[in-house]
Amino acid sequence: MLLHGNAVVGQSGGPTAAINATLSGVIRGALDAKQKGIIGTLYGMRNGIEGFLSEDLVDLFKTFEDVSDLGTLEATPAAALGSCRRKLKSHEDDAPTYDRILEILKKYNIRYFFYIGGNDSMDTVLKLSRYAASHDYELRVVGVPKTIDNDLMATDHTPGFGSAAKFVATTVAEIVRDINVYTMDAVTIVEIMGRDAGWLTASAALASLNGEGPDLVYLPERVFDEERFINDVKDRLKDHPAILVAVSEGVRFADGEYVGAGTQSGAVDVFGHKYLAGTGKVLESIVKNRIGCKVRSIELSLTQRCASHMASLTDINESVTVGKGAVEAAISGKTGVMMTIERAVGEDYVTTVRCADIAGIANAIKTVPDEYINEDGNGITEAGIEYLKPLIMGELSLEYVNGLPKHFVI
Repeated sequence: MLLHGNAVVGQSGGPTAAINATLSGVIRGALDAKQKGIIGTLYGMRNGIEGFLSEDLVDLFKTFEDVSDLGTLEATPAAALGSCRRKLKSHEDDAPTYDRILEILKKYNIRYFFYIGGNDSMDTVLKLSRYAASHDYELRVVGVPKTIDNDLMATDHTPGFGSAAKFVATTVAEIVRDINVYTMDAVTIVEIMGRDAGWLTASAALASLNGEGPDLVYLPERVFDEERFINDVKDRLKDHPAILVAVSEGVRFADGEYVGAGTQSGAVDVFGHKYLAGTGKVLESIVKNRIGCKVRSIELSLTQRCASHMASLTDINESVTVGKGAVEAAISGKTGVMMTIERAVGEDYVTTVRCADIAGIANAIKTVPDEYINEDGNGITEAGIEYLKPLIMGELSLEYVNGLPKHFVI
């Protein structure tokens, strides 16, 4: 049964180089639905659910009357609608907020709700879909995935990850070229995002496709042992004087303590996650004190998620397809689901967009499987490389103004 009305889309959590391509896909899908008389208006909520609650909405059909602007949007980093990290409580604990949401839904006759985000954002999708169903309001709520962490369940990979992986692998390859110009013993430690899953750090190993990659790779999926780390470094220094170590920000000691915890205040965000950074500095200090060679640490930080000039064409194209697929799924009657990417088995890289029940996705973490991590826990296997390789393929043809890539600002 077709549901006629308006739609709203928002972006939440940390942005990526591909999150606006997903937004573009939702807009493209909604424009198709408008031509069929199904969706009247597509609103964009500024700053996610916070903007929705304050009715800070923008008419995206008017914003993109010139559909060619969608191409520029797809090459624009960060979240064009703005983002937030607000965690919705349960309806039982915060009825006024949900009553306000329902009031706005009715006021704007919103029947389709699309939320682009990561794991915590899928929790919002789960709660809203259940609330609408329990209050007999016809609303189709669809989660549209994004995260550079690639840690969402039920999907082969997540939009946004491929572009971040391409940037990490490229940057690591460039650093390797730089550190190899000297003959003295030296250790360079590159800290890469990844709290609970090491997918992005694993992608550093892709640098080896065109030459030398990282000498050592440490992921949160393995307990970090200082003695083993020092022995690993010493062994690699025997082979050549300059080595590169890629490490996830979320690596932990055997007692569960983050390696970088000592450099942080202990503060947490609204979702209860500790703020992480400083792992590279801790390892730098360990190498300096115990080995004594030249050592430096580099934290890639925000560049990992905003480097749209290094975006993967595969990632951008898939992000648009996933966004369009979300609209198609909602129109077909799906709600309380997240869009997924399914990879076909075989040598050729072929994917299909589907969807899965959000209840099995929200608040769960997909970690790097054992077969992608070497036996010593300090590197990536060939199987891991083969999984990652297709996700970074292809480059965007960017439009430049004044020598810089052109961005679209809503």
